[in-house]
Formats: sequence, C-alpha cells, structure tokens
Amino acid sequence: MALLHRFPFCLAQNPDDRVTFVNYVSPQDQLARAVAVLDGLYGRPALSPRYPPVDELVFTVLSQNTADVNTERSFAALKARFPDWAATRDAEVDDIEAAIALGGLAHTKAPRIKKILAALSARTGVPDLGVLGGMSDAEAQAYLTGLPGVGPKTAACVLLFSLGRPVMPVDTHVHRVALRLGIIDAKVTAEQAHPLLTEMAGPGDAAQIYAAHVDFVRHGRRICRARRPVCGECPLAGMCPSAGVC
Repeated sequence: MALLHRFPFCLAQNPDDRVTFVNYVSPQDQLARAVAVLDGLYGRPALSPRYPPVDELVFTVLSQNTADVNTERSFAALKARFPDWAATRDAEVDDIEAAIALGGLAHTKAPRIKKILAALSARTGVPDLGVLGGMSDAEAQAYLTGLPGVGPKTAACVLLFSLGRPVMPVDTHVHRVALRLGIIDAKVTAEQAHPLLTEMAGPGDAAQIYAAHVDFVRHGRRICRARRPVCGECPLAGMCPSAGVC
C-alpha cells in the first residue's frame, strides 16, 4: 500500500489500485489535538489583556524582527521618553528613533510609529482606538490594516492580546508548525493563514485561539525550529507528517 500524500488526511493506493482514505483527521481536529498536547507540555497559556490597544499596536510594531527582550526595552524607553502618545506623534522622527534604538530597525520603525499615531488622531485629535469597540472582528481587522504599515499579524495581535477578540496572529513559528503538522496546505502563506487558522482553532473562542498561538510559538522556538527541528524530542511526532523529514 503506497501513500499518495503524507498528511493526517492521506490517501492510500492499494495493490489492486483502489484508492482509499486512511486515518482521516480533519485539520481542525489535528490543530485541537496539537494544542492539547502542547498545553500538557508547556502549560495552558491564559489570555489576559497585555496593554491598551494603542500601546499594543506600538509594541507590536516594535516587536517586528526583534527579540522579545529588546522589544520590551525599546517600548519602555519610548514610554519613558515621551509623556503620552500625542507627544510621541508630535516628536521629531530622529527623537523617536533615538528612543527605540535598542530594539533595532529604528530607522524604519520610528517614521512608521509616527504615521500610525497621526492616523489614529484623525477622529478625536489624540491617538485612540476606541472606534474598534463598535466594530465586528472583520471590520476591526480592516480598519487596523488600513493604517500605515500595519499588516494582518499586527492587527491580529492588537485584537487578541489587547481586546480578547478571537483572531489568530500568525507569525513565522505558528505558520511553520501548522505547515509541518499538515493543518494548512504547503502553498498557504502566513498572511493567508490568518483567517484559516482562526476558523480552525475555534471562531468565537479567544482562549483557544490564544492557546494555539502561544503553544505554536513556544514549540516553534524550542523544538520545531526552522533549521534542525528536534523531532526526536517532539511529543507531536506521532501525529506529524513531517517528523524526521524536514
């Protein structure tokens, strides 16, 4: 019996050329099983608001291509340098850049932050995201991604981490783990994966979406690494179509 596709929902070709499904597991079930295993390994992450929405948005911009510790430091330095977000908006780009220099890519992030804060001031005169309260998740995502330099991952981080909305942020770790587990197709990009993984993880279930996100990030950093994944130590190996072959 030859496997035609090495996925949890695979087809098998029998000696008489009949093609049958073998051990079908839906992507939703595969994701739920993975989260349950990783919850047991790392501990179930609990969702609680991290920062107010504008703070979360700026923090997420600072986190792009930056280690967590440097993001925290640059965010703290920015908050210490300016008394509020209106003052940050009105500051010179060079001053913002100097404040966030610890985080890296300050030359790119400083003008982006200034433009975002200016856009957020259009409604009330001060940087504010209160408008999100009257929007659906889809409307809120569209509003956020309409801001300068804000993509779907950044928008999802604001909605999930700050507002507890059931929207999945898909970073490189989440994308990689989902691909290797066969939860999403190999052709699905990280950007395309946001609505797919949100739906699979449980639309309306912010706690489960948060757990899936955090579990996959932790696992992607510690075991399911981009290079030399440690499949021999992975508790998901028995359900992973990529175990030992990536």
